[in-house]
This record gives sequence, structure tokens and C-alpha cells, in this order.
Amino acid sequence: MAQPIDAREPGRIRTMWRIFQMTRKQDRVALPLMIGAAVLPIVLAVVLALLIAPGDVLFTILWIVSGVLIGLMLLMLTLTWRAEKLAFSQIEGKAGAVGAVLSNGLRGSWQSSEMPVAVNTKTQDAVYRAVGRAGIVLIAEGPQARTQRLVQDEQRKIKRIVPNVPVHVLAIGPDSDIPLRRLTRRMRGLKRTLTRAEVMAVSNRLSSLGGMQMPIPKGIDPRRMRAGRPR
Repeated sequence: MAQPIDAREPGRIRTMWRIFQMTRKQDRVALPLMIGAAVLPIVLAVVLALLIAPGDVLFTILWIVSGVLIGLMLLMLTLTWRAEKLAFSQIEGKAGAVGAVLSNGLRGSWQSSEMPVAVNTKTQDAVYRAVGRAGIVLIAEGPQARTQRLVQDEQRKIKRIVPNVPVHVLAIGPDSDIPLRRLTRRMRGLKRTLTRAEVMAVSNRLSSLGGMQMPIPKGIDPRRMRAGRPR
């Protein structure tokens, strides 16, 4: 019986091609890096094959094939790295950027939302909340001097609901030492104190606090860059 054709595959190829084109046009360093990542393993494979077994054609071919496969893998990793860096640079500093990263960059037992739990409607500063094995994490988006009051109010609310759960505060803004692209890595690096079951219990209890239902601008998905439609 014939195997069904995966209709998603052409879509993936087109998506990767669009990402490549966007990255190449907006990041001048990306193309040389990708070429180097693809060619260098092949060159090294040929040199090593000639040094280890000169004259052995089959051995040389196997090494070249291995070099090509490694080169393709490094090319894709380089493209992903440069595309993500470009995407983060485009949304960093914009309202809703933290929400986009939380909703698309967290995995495992983390519970979070793209919408903030507190917003300053005048400045668009916001506070987001996530619950994970490390406890509760509040992420302030905006200058720390302006978001401090919002964070303190959220801390007081949380302590009333779950007083024994650790609360961590991270800041993303012009005066923060945490780049937006490293936010999720920083969160995953926090010390774990809760079990998966406790994470769900804490998240359910905090849901009683609700969240903001403000129509603030949502962030761009930094992992799904799309080409603009031609006019």
C-alpha cells in the first residue's frame, strides 16, 4: 500500500526559504556565516581523508558524504540562530514582547500567558506571570523605576493566595541586564522547588487573581518569522 504524501513538507520548505530570504536581506553577516558553516566541514573531511588514507577512493567518498551532512546540519543551525537573533532584535523594547516569548519559548511544566497580569495604561509597562518548578516568576516589561509599583502590587496579591511559594522577579527593559532572547533560559536556570503537581495546584490557585484583559499590542512570535505580503 502506498504511503500517503505528507502535505506539510512543501510548506516547511517554503517557510525555511522565506526565513532564509528575510534573514539574508536584513542580516549581512548571516549568508557568509551559513556558507562557512556548510563548506568548512566538507573541506576538513577531504583533508582528513587524504591525510588518513590517501588513494582510498571509497574512504574519501564516505568522509565527503559525512562532511556534507555535517555541513547541512551546521547551516540549518546557523540559519536558526541568525533568524532568531534578528527576530528578537525587531521586537525587543516593544509592548507585548515578553508575552510573545513566554507563550512560544517556554516548555515543560511552565504555565504562563501571553497577556500580562498588570498594565500601566499610560506607559504600556506591564508585568507578566509564569509558574514553574522554580515557583512563581514575575517579569516586568519596561524601566524598573516605573514597573516597581506594579511588581510590588502583584507580589502582595500572590502572598495572600500562596504565601509559601517562592516568587522571583525578573526585569526586561532598557535598564535590565537580561536580554529578551535570554529570558526563558534565565527562567529555566532558576532553582527548582516545586513538583509538577504543585505547579498545577499553584497555577490553579493563582487563576483566581485573573489577569488584565486590556487590548494592548501583542508581541511578534520570534520563532515564526513570515515574509510580508507584496503590495
